[in-house]
Amino acid sequence: MTIRAYAFDAYGTLFDVHAAMARHRAAMGAEADAFSALWRVKQLEYTWTRTLMGRYADFWQLTAEALDYCFARFPSVPAALRQPLLDAYHELGAFADVHPALARLKGQGTRMVIFTNGTRTMAGAAARSAGIDGLIEGIASVEDVGRFKTVPEVYALPGRMLGLALGEVALVSSNRWDVAGATAAGMPAIWLNRAGLPEEYPDLCPVKIITTLAEL
Repeated sequence: MTIRAYAFDAYGTLFDVHAAMARHRAAMGAEADAFSALWRVKQLEYTWTRTLMGRYADFWQLTAEALDYCFARFPSVPAALRQPLLDAYHELGAFADVHPALARLKGQGTRMVIFTNGTRTMAGAAARSAGIDGLIEGIASVEDVGRFKTVPEVYALPGRMLGLALGEVALVSSNRWDVAGATAAGMPAIWLNRAGLPEEYPDLCPVKIITTLAEL
């Protein structure tokens, strides 16, 4: 089946999730990087455990809960930074390769959506902040299903939004687990491996591996 559109994962693929830390690094102190890394790990862990338990809470709530856990783990980081860090999540910067690639694809008539665990409010704010909201057709959010990636049924959402079949929309994600989930669900997936990470799911291979969105 011919790929007719791209569905871009948001966090870690289009948007730099650690950008929220960068503007507050000095105030956070020496543990800023460890704090940022744990925030991301717990954010994802909560999506998976909530889905397995059948106890959905939206991504914004889980982002805040993960942040509170990090403050408990790193008491040297001032608690007064809680709201500024949450606010920064609506103003994430895009990676340097994002805008040029999406603008080129848009110029070629390629259909594109954001496909995210996040809420539309979160992803929409980040897209506007990054200046890419005019390059996409919309945001497919798992909030419509009430379960998170990698549950198979969520991978039908981008195609449903675009009026295309599952196999006609390719996921583009920097998260190898997300690529594996899409592949298992029958959605073609492209792994954006910017960091040169090793393979993890050899039985669930992407249709292509790229190191920059310029390769699309």
